Amino acid sequence: MKAKSGIIITGSVVGFMGVLLVYFGNPANMGFCIACFIRDIAGGLGFQRAEVVQYIRPEVIGLVLGSFFLATKNKEFSSRGGSSPFTRFVLSIIVMIGALVFLGCPLRMVLRIAGGDLNAIVGLVGFVAGIYVGVFYLNKGFNLKRSYKLTSFEGYLFPAVNVGLLILLIVAPAFLFFSQTGPGASAAPIWIALTSGLIVGILGQKSRLCTVGGIRDMILFRDSYLLLGILSILVISFIGNLLLGYFNPGFTGQPIAHTDGLWNFLGMALVGWASVLLGGCPMRQLILAGEGNTDSVISVIGLFVGAGISHNFGLASSAEGATLNGQISIVISILILLTISLANSEFLIKNKTLIGGKINEDN
Repeated sequence: MKAKSGIIITGSVVGFMGVLLVYFGNPANMGFCIACFIRDIAGGLGFQRAEVVQYIRPEVIGLVLGSFFLATKNKEFSSRGGSSPFTRFVLSIIVMIGALVFLGCPLRMVLRIAGGDLNAIVGLVGFVAGIYVGVFYLNKGFNLKRSYKLTSFEGYLFPAVNVGLLILLIVAPAFLFFSQTGPGASAAPIWIALTSGLIVGILGQKSRLCTVGGIRDMILFRDSYLLLGILSILVISFIGNLLLGYFNPGFTGQPIAHTDGLWNFLGMALVGWASVLLGGCPMRQLILAGEGNTDSVISVIGLFVGAGISHNFGLASSAEGATLNGQISIVISILILLTISLANSEFLIKNKTLIGGKINEDN
């Protein structure tokens, strides 16, 4: 799996699963969407009350447990954390805000393109632009400091929480929320969704698949390894959509999408920029969390909280386009991201060039 064939196989399986899950009941062009699924889980637990997006998604549980099982088997499970946790929490909230203005995470962006949604190409341009900005700050020494080894128990907690979520989903107690209409009501059977998540979690842990990492590594190192995974997702899901009659090219009439180009661009630019600073896309954060990385657990919690904020305060877009609150949140998030980027870039701090003024280094 270290060879390029491994990442191609992983991407192909993800692309296949992305179409298969739609066939079995997931929303169109949403076989996998980490941002949307975490948003649905937040709704299912009552942390946001948008009635059309409330459901505990087994795919997310499967991703975490699949990663956990393989990492444990291969003795790669390692509890670690403590790398600027609150900064990571804020960055993850920003990732979720950007994703829900666009209406999808980077993985769904690729699946939307494969389904013919041209709005997602606008999002892709913004995503790449955001990654370029993030890479600029990496080159300026952006660093969230080292993480530290923790007790094994600390790393086991997040997989255990996901087991608890699965039990809740199966038992379906009255205090959970389940959408009766809308995207939250469209779901593949639990066992199919869970199995798909487990498979992708296992393959993702082994191959290091990351939508942000693929473009970042190509810019930084001209390394196409992870990019091949993204391209494989695109090609296989495109073929699957053609075969099943799901391919519908155009800007208008796309499922769970809007045609507001500027905010599609800026929403995904936020996702790309913030994800580079975090070290991975939302899917990668789930995989790392399953391996015992509590910094990634904090990131996942940030995504969860960001989903609640987005829907409780009217930031998330709809088919009609980006809301005014959502547009304002994008501008504020850009300013916060800029501040975080500058404040943690060691080269800029060392040379006292933050924001503009140059100060004698000897001071």
